[in-house]
Amino acid sequence: MKITQKYIKIRQSLFALLCYNKIVITALSTKNKKIQKEEMTMNKEVKLDASGHRKFSIRDCIAYAAGDLGCNMSFALKGTMAIFWTQFLKIDLWYALLLIVVQVWDAINDPLIGSIIDSDKHQYKRNKFLQYILIGSIGLIVGGACCFLPFPDAPVYARMIIFIAGYVVWDAFYTVANVPYGSLLSLISNDVKDRASLSAWRSIGSIFGNMLPMVILPFIIYDKDNNLLGERVFIAALIMGVLGFICFQFMVRNTEIRVETDIELKEDAPKFNVFKAFVNFIKNRPAVGATIAAMGMFIGMQGATTAVTVVFQSYFKNVQISGIVQLFAMIPIVCFTPLARKMVSKYGKKELAVFGSLVSMISGLGLFIIIPQNTGLDLVIYIICQLFFSLGLGIYSTVSWAMMGDAIDYNEWKFGAREEGTVYSLHSFFRKLAQGIGPSLVLVIMIAFGYVGANEGNQVWQVAVNMRYIVAATFLFSAILQFIGLGLVYNLDKKTLAAMNKDLGRDVEADDFIPNAATENSDGLV
Repeated sequence: MKITQKYIKIRQSLFALLCYNKIVITALSTKNKKIQKEEMTMNKEVKLDASGHRKFSIRDCIAYAAGDLGCNMSFALKGTMAIFWTQFLKIDLWYALLLIVVQVWDAINDPLIGSIIDSDKHQYKRNKFLQYILIGSIGLIVGGACCFLPFPDAPVYARMIIFIAGYVVWDAFYTVANVPYGSLLSLISNDVKDRASLSAWRSIGSIFGNMLPMVILPFIIYDKDNNLLGERVFIAALIMGVLGFICFQFMVRNTEIRVETDIELKEDAPKFNVFKAFVNFIKNRPAVGATIAAMGMFIGMQGATTAVTVVFQSYFKNVQISGIVQLFAMIPIVCFTPLARKMVSKYGKKELAVFGSLVSMISGLGLFIIIPQNTGLDLVIYIICQLFFSLGLGIYSTVSWAMMGDAIDYNEWKFGAREEGTVYSLHSFFRKLAQGIGPSLVLVIMIAFGYVGANEGNQVWQVAVNMRYIVAATFLFSAILQFIGLGLVYNLDKKTLAAMNKDLGRDVEADDFIPNAATENSDGLV
């Protein structure tokens, strides 16, 4: 009887996820057909720019957003990984240790793949970055599910091997897709306004890629007692892998490369020097500053994830509303995104990002207002502080990728070589380091303050209160790190950026241009 009920629940979960899959596929297909139909109807033929490329339009923005949506279809479940391995597979400190160990693979994986891409001289039909993205997206169909193989009764050593092997497979394919995807922004357009739009739309793709699983999955993968159902997580990961592949396909088919990077194959051409590229990265202050800020952002987003889940399990006593609360916190990001282009033109990317980090710092302090005797009021305070924290984070995140695009240009400006793959792969490596070490250290702190994975969603009350303080401390530390990276290290303010663009022959007036309504409506961009 129990097996039958369990089978029925799994079928219901699978059906719900398949319906979600169908909705997203239909939406992307309909949007693509609509874009193509509008271009054919209104323009009769595709408009070309002075270089003979398709003119930059909303199509590029949606395609680029679909790429991040694809990444997050694979990445969204990573926030569930700690709960899966500590509560369902019941390895607490072992998990924290193993998560740090697999970062050694990241240390080799990211720069290695980035340097391979940079040194690849093969002439691809479209673009080598798009080709690598296509290869990575195929592997991600099953890569994410490898991290959630449901074998709770296996010996401890077997579970440890399963975790390491699964993570290595997923991470390899994720890097192959994600490193060239991040580098694409600087190749789609060299116009600062276009890059601001692409960065903002990437944030939208990231938001929806996190938001939809965040809201839907808690109702599917947790039972009425706030305990995780591991088998359902595995099924969800498989379906989300298929969704990610479809999103990547949409992106590849609708991406136009406008910044030419053709490579002349010469026998006497200097070989690519990985060590020199790494030294250039360390000397690249914008790249280092943006990387520090990104590490801070991910420590807040990923490091606190496990503690936040435990807080909703054992403190607020309702883990299923956790996704809805986090969805509500994303409202400021969505509201700010349409303003990003105009705000960047008026104030500059660095200036906006620094202001956002200050807002997040103040909100992080507010999260320390904790009322254990009245968790209802505490939840209201938590939501309000999260709302403003997300506003600050949203201001930074909407321009974060455009700032990395500028950092790649800075590399060319100062050292005479763009090295997109290496710069972005090192940036990606340190982001992943934060995503790995952050949750590991927070988990160690959680265990030190009484967290026991075997207790699942029923932690001791004082432990639940401790988790609430850990969440506040993690978010505050995240905001401080963002401020250090953006305010003290990143040195491409509005004036310096204009000078760099002038020397590189870019659009030197873009940062000073304030688009009016007519201009914005004419191209359909935010």
